[in-house]
Amino acid sequence: MNKTAAGRRIRRSVLFVVLPAALALSGCVATPQPGITNADTPSHTVPGPAAGVATTSAPLESTQASNKAPVYWIGRSNDNVFLYREFRDVPEEDNPITRALRVMMSQKPLDPDFFTPWQNPKMLATSISGKNVITVDVSADAFNSNVDADMAERAIQQLVYTATAAGASAGLTDTGQQIQVVVLVDGHTDYVAFNRVRLGSPTSRSAGMVAPVWIIDPQEGTEVADGAVKISGRSTVPGGKLHWELLRVDGTSKTPYLNGDITAAADADKSGLFNLALNLGPGNYEVRVSQMDPAGKVKDLNVDTRGFTVR
Repeated sequence: MNKTAAGRRIRRSVLFVVLPAALALSGCVATPQPGITNADTPSHTVPGPAAGVATTSAPLESTQASNKAPVYWIGRSNDNVFLYREFRDVPEEDNPITRALRVMMSQKPLDPDFFTPWQNPKMLATSISGKNVITVDVSADAFNSNVDADMAERAIQQLVYTATAAGASAGLTDTGQQIQVVVLVDGHTDYVAFNRVRLGSPTSRSAGMVAPVWIIDPQEGTEVADGAVKISGRSTVPGGKLHWELLRVDGTSKTPYLNGDITAAADADKSGLFNLALNLGPGNYEVRVSQMDPAGKVKDLNVDTRGFTVR
């Protein structure tokens, strides 16, 4: 046998061995589905609370002295899904942005109405450039959830809102400028998150993703002192009418106790904020706040609830 023929036979044998391995590998790597969107241009737009009523996005968090981290979660309201914020206790071994994102990816929300599609990553690191750009570098295992396109876009915005909130509340960013987030996966750009959203482009908060109504205090499960209980929150409709209801909770039974209407602030410095003071005795309670539909067609529009205990 001549050497040329033998060489061709050897090369064919090598190809025969390598090709099945390549096919096996391609079966293990997720193939991006049609309809991939970019992180900086989400395709989904959330409808307003009612026809003809404009909404705004949540303002950027202000600097605070508290060591609690602002963390955004995903929650359902009526037939839609929005972002909601909780303040969480965090360890101090990481920088404030990394701490907040680690809670978002590895812990559960306090409120059982909220959830997160993120998984606890093996690697997570963050940094800030002088141009108000936060870079998040996370390992690919953070995306090990099967979600649809809309939920994938919300999950990326959940990360953007949490990272920018943590940076602003810790005084690490200039709140007078737009803050953007770049997400790297294992140090690389162009990763397709959840098989749906291409990462790598500087991404800002997307208006309309945040909850139209959201109770800030008390947080879920909070214990408050007997007497005057202060309830606060915000609406994305400055000057909009809100309906509130307080229920007494006894085990699985909830009994209507008090209710009324309030108006969200219209002033620029307090846009959309609302406050409610109630004199309550000991017991378990649930407060519900919702926007009032000007057309009167929807009851409990964009409702948010919080359970708390008075001692």
